[in-house]
Amino acid sequence: MRAVAVVGSLTSDVVAGGEPRVGGAPYYAATALRVLGRPSLIVTRCAEADRPALLPRLVAQGTPVEWLPAERTYRYRLDYRGSEREMTVDEVAEPWTPGPWLDLLRPYAAVHVGALAIGEFPPATLAALARGRRLSLDGQGLVRVASTGPLRLEAHADPEVLRHVAILKLSEEEADALTGDGDVASLGVAEVVVTHGPNGSTVHAGGTVEHVPAVPVEGAEPIGTGDAFAVAYLVSRTAGLRPAAAARRATAVVAELLVRRR
Repeated sequence: MRAVAVVGSLTSDVVAGGEPRVGGAPYYAATALRVLGRPSLIVTRCAEADRPALLPRLVAQGTPVEWLPAERTYRYRLDYRGSEREMTVDEVAEPWTPGPWLDLLRPYAAVHVGALAIGEFPPATLAALARGRRLSLDGQGLVRVASTGPLRLEAHADPEVLRHVAILKLSEEEADALTGDGDVASLGVAEVVVTHGPNGSTVHAGGTVEHVPAVPVEGAEPIGTGDAFAVAYLVSRTAGLRPAAAARRATAVVAELLVRRR
């Protein structure tokens, strides 16, 4: 079996009032996969009308891509103040449901699900994705409300979702929203990685907690670094690295990507 696959929606992002551009876990994961040079597949979707604007930038990253049509495309407006982000949701796409596209993933030992909102990947879909492989989930799919307007976070730790998850990646803000006190062990997921932006990450696995410092990179836009980190971590774990070592490798990949953006 080959290393990893990534499943998630492309997004149309307006950053700091600029022109719409491609975003979403598939795109930023592809930038990390390009650095890692691992055999991979990206399964993604967006509305047909947005395909000419979004898909070529993803394909250009070099990872094989399977595109699926969607009724709608996720659309966001983002503004950064240092590492702080303000986000507005302008459009929400429909959920991913089980279908023939799942057959594309049969050769893969692990899959990262770049969920964007609560309910985007229902339990039945995650169960099918997790069957016979390691499943990594972005915690956005547990806390981001699937509605337009200013981004809102609500805890949605559905046990039927979490029981399929082997690795859960959360931002610090998402961890607090999900647990109330940051106690991610209460979620019952064997491996949880909490990212802290420029302050690194914390790995909760096997009953231990280990902090991994970030590699400082000044003057680079931080958008998508969580997606890049998540897939680099999963690739590293699938290759046999232990959790803290995988986080260190993912941190190095993110730093390399940020250097390239300056």
